[in-house]
Amino acid sequence: MDDKLILAVETSCDETSAAVIGAGPRILSNIVASQVDWHKKFGGVVPEIASRKHLELIEPVIDEAISEAGIEYKDLDAVAATRGPGLVGALLVGFAAAKGLAYSLGLPFIGVNHVAGHIYANFLINNEIASPFICLTVSGGHTDLLYFDRPGSYRFLGRTRDDAAGEAFDKIARFLELGYPGGPEIEKMAKTGDANAIELPRALVGEEGYDFSFSGLKTAVINYVHNASQRGEDVNKNDLAASFQQAVVDSLTARLEKAVMDFKAESILLAGGVAANQVLRNKVELIAKSADLEYYVPPLNLCTDNAAMIGAAAYYRYADADFDNLDIGVKADLSM
Repeated sequence: MDDKLILAVETSCDETSAAVIGAGPRILSNIVASQVDWHKKFGGVVPEIASRKHLELIEPVIDEAISEAGIEYKDLDAVAATRGPGLVGALLVGFAAAKGLAYSLGLPFIGVNHVAGHIYANFLINNEIASPFICLTVSGGHTDLLYFDRPGSYRFLGRTRDDAAGEAFDKIARFLELGYPGGPEIEKMAKTGDANAIELPRALVGEEGYDFSFSGLKTAVINYVHNASQRGEDVNKNDLAASFQQAVVDSLTARLEKAVMDFKAESILLAGGVAANQVLRNKVELIAKSADLEYYVPPLNLCTDNAAMIGAAAYYRYADADFDNLDIGVKADLSM
């Protein structure tokens, strides 16, 4: 693997991204073309718009990734792309482009699970993470707690029973008219708010198991605003954002702490778009320190969707010669 080069493509939602990953794994290039400005006016991602923008951007983004890496297409050893989960139309654009390149260049092809990509983003920064480890993966579509005996060998401990944490952030931000994407907007508002000002529920905390639930919290926020309106009271959005954010973080970290106590692990990993939230990052770091465990979290630019993380997951698949046939398709609800 010392001189292997993998081109990776990511188009699961509203970022068109391509990256070249070298041995290590290490990032040689990581190009991300965001569609945020196109979707802001709608308060969320519009699948048809996302697919059309991917079609416009995929070829120039891949060309830029190759150019920035200082290589040529003939230098590649494999091509990878996100297979799922995600928006099916968006996935198809990147997947088809990557498979076409693999076929034309005669290279192995690897279809990568998007959630696995988020997890393996950690290995782009620290490729000697001590195993076994517990990983909390928190994004717009997924909230999962996993136990890894070693990279590639894992089992689910818990997952959300309804809304993902990132989805809850986006929905509450839209309800409060804070803008899109919701997570950064709520975090910004929360900085000047009182996290203890409004009492909100922490679902499933104290119960057996490691599952999460956020639909009740979302409903509680909506009811709080409606009730205040009926009483003719103004809502302090800063306090509400801070209280909501703290409730999400408490719910996530309560299950993580339980897993840390129940399982012997050497490290804790945090991954996914919501891993960019500083309150969550700080709380997980405290948990790791109190348990005397190593703590790993990607830098902010590798928390959100990007092709480098897909390349990192593909890198370990390549090392095991774990390739996919070119007749493989995308799967919007692909599981780990």
